Amino acid sequence: MVRTSWMQRIRAKTMALFALAAAICFTAVACSGGGGTATATGPSIAPELVADYIHNVLAADRTAYTKHVINRVKLLEGKPKEEGVLDVESTEGWQQTDGIPLPAQMFRLGSEIANESSDFTYSLISPWNLNDNHAPKGEFETASVEEMIETGEPVRGYQEVGDQVYFSAMYPDVAVAEACVTCHNTHPIHLERYPDKVFEMDEVMGGVIINIPVDSMPADA
Repeated sequence: MVRTSWMQRIRAKTMALFALAAAICFTAVACSGGGGTATATGPSIAPELVADYIHNVLAADRTAYTKHVINRVKLLEGKPKEEGVLDVESTEGWQQTDGIPLPAQMFRLGSEIANESSDFTYSLISPWNLNDNHAPKGEFETASVEEMIETGEPVRGYQEVGDQVYFSAMYPDVAVAEACVTCHNTHPIHLERYPDKVFEMDEVMGGVIINIPVDSMPADA
């Protein structure tokens, strides 16, 4: 009952957030390329800014959850945390143990809600993915994640998937807390797939990609 109530609060908060973000999308230069201009419905916003706004909110929520919840639990994947004060465990199997989700799982829970009901989608992408759903897909994501990890800077562009054109932006996903690196470095799948990869604090661990549908591919794209 407590878990159901908690999940309902997460869903309500996420839906409110993305209703606001979707409203922003509708004013984004018909969600096409170019700078902001005035329209009959009011000022418009370039899709680059829309993606930045969405990412800022996603990053803030995830960082807050990691620093102020995960860092304060007494157990992280079965391992005691010396400074833990919350009598709960953060674990991949949170649903089976009455624990709470890991940061990446919390992020995915929000993305699943948003992807079902919003006019845009977002997800985690990493060449060191533990979940196969987070592996780079297609030419844009494969090339963008390599460039982003090399430069540490966001990568933006347009791509066509099926019959729909998207403005896509990929942002670095940086390890902001010790829980991020500890969980990944000791995860059995990570140890099996990437035995030589050891993450460190403030390192780019992958990316967050946001896809906003647009009317057409710009001529210079």
